[in-house]
Amino acid sequence: MLSVSEALQKLLSAFEPLGDEQVPLSGAAGRILSESVKSDIDLPLFTNSSMDGFAVRSADVVSASQDSPVFLKVVEDIPAGISPKRILQKDQTSRIMTGAPLPAGADAVVPVEDTDQYDQQMRSTYDLPEIIKIFRPVQPGDYVRQKGEDVKQNAVVLETGSPLKPQELGILAMLGKAVISVYRKPRISILSTGDELVPVDQPLQSGQIHDSNAYTLSALIDRDYAVPEYLGIVPDNEHAVREYLLTAVQNQADLILTSAGVSVGVFDYVRSVVESDGELSFWRVNMRPGKPIAFGNFQGVPFIGLPGNPVSAFVGYEVFVRPALLKLSGVSAVQRDQVKARLMEGIESDGRESYLRGILKFQDHEWVAKLTGHQGSGNLFSLIQANALLIIPSGVKSLPAGSVIDAWLLG
Repeated sequence: MLSVSEALQKLLSAFEPLGDEQVPLSGAAGRILSESVKSDIDLPLFTNSSMDGFAVRSADVVSASQDSPVFLKVVEDIPAGISPKRILQKDQTSRIMTGAPLPAGADAVVPVEDTDQYDQQMRSTYDLPEIIKIFRPVQPGDYVRQKGEDVKQNAVVLETGSPLKPQELGILAMLGKAVISVYRKPRISILSTGDELVPVDQPLQSGQIHDSNAYTLSALIDRDYAVPEYLGIVPDNEHAVREYLLTAVQNQADLILTSAGVSVGVFDYVRSVVESDGELSFWRVNMRPGKPIAFGNFQGVPFIGLPGNPVSAFVGYEVFVRPALLKLSGVSAVQRDQVKARLMEGIESDGRESYLRGILKFQDHEWVAKLTGHQGSGNLFSLIQANALLIIPSGVKSLPAGSVIDAWLLG
């Protein structure tokens, strides 16, 4: 059996990012940039006020106080979206709104709260006063957003491989980027194998179970920037397995993902069919749960076979499929939310690299962890209870309470 790291290295070497496509910004959420984005403009585009108030020359209000206010003549009203027309002279001010351009001659803004106009503004009296009182001094640059202080023209704002989250979409809109170059989303054909499986909307007969893996895997694929295409439940016979795999090829899948059928059971046909029309690089990995993990290709299309037990399929996906999809999708930094945690209880294993369902909490300045309980590979409910996978290294059969381990955060 290969180690987890050896198997993952072999698997990832077979994947490269897919081609790119142009999409409108309105449809770019959750996509991955296929080229870096430079700013064609400064942000802010012009020096502007960060407050509703009065644009001033800071030297004119240096002596202002509550008991001895400074009187300034108001020469202009500057709403947002309007360019100033006046240059401030000594002892002059302009009323200015948040986001409005700062007038020439001004170097600071006095918030309306620090003037005698606050009460009038709160009463919605917006007539422009002739004279105002300033009750507090300001320094040059106070309450002013300088041109280009956020982003300079020609600066790289987003790197290739960046996922487009809401904040990235916002800044792309600020830059006027209406069309974005992104990597094509991988298409993943999902097959569930086994005569015992029935669709979730059909009643169960004796010995049958509902197909849960299709829903778990589809949701994971959708989370990881790819498109799940569920082809259905494959009966346990060689002809059916071949037909479903051929359908995935015809559908131009970028990856075929199966659950069950790759172990050593009499009715496990997936592995033999793949080998007859392709090849397997490996089909067993030294891990728990999920030893029967298969990787290869069927008629040139990459293939990953996961175990049928729900927890084994989930763990196999997280360890192998997720990194592969992120690489296909063009994600530049494939990272895990991982912490060091101290065990609150002793743990037993069988010497394989183990991914055990656990509960993490932060107490006394460190993460501590315990198992969810029963670790059977069919116990999907234990994944509901867990917020982490606790990783026990290969070759370790027991760890006492107090040991420090790596833990992957879930969710």
